[in-house]
Amino acid sequence: MTPDVSVVPPTGGEVIDLGRARIRILEDGTTTAHRLGIAEITIPPHTEGPPQHRHAQHDEGFYVVSGTARFTVGHDVHEAPAGTLVMVPPGAPHTFANPGDQPLVMINTFTPDLYVQYFRDLRDMITGGRTMTPQNTAEVMDRYATTTVTGATANAAPLISDKEARL
Repeated sequence: MTPDVSVVPPTGGEVIDLGRARIRILEDGTTTAHRLGIAEITIPPHTEGPPQHRHAQHDEGFYVVSGTARFTVGHDVHEAPAGTLVMVPPGAPHTFANPGDQPLVMINTFTPDLYVQYFRDLRDMITGGRTMTPQNTAEVMDRYATTTVTGATANAAPLISDKEARL
């Protein structure tokens, strides 16, 4: 018997709207026996990412398709234009943002697929009436062996625009 092959068209996948970010799940682990999850993340201009955090049980990869991401790893800041690959092993503190004037699109990988459910849980938190504050985000992260980083350069609020941050 031939294993099933997954083909996700440009308008396919599971779309998760997190307000300032759009996550499109391309592979939720079903086809890969949960060894790999893949998402497309779209972040509008001038938008911070999640609080700086570290994963204990999965690797995370980011391939910048368009726009320029700013990755913060501990106290180090890296500009990542289109074509850049960032691989984050377990234990490495990191976050990302879109400081530019263009939308940021990245392909995000999770090995294993553990973190796919994190995005679903964030969506459910928002639809349940809770806002996406750093504290609420950290509570959801904790379910997936992920902790926020204190004492490092960390974003003040997850996935909000510079304009919203000034309000």
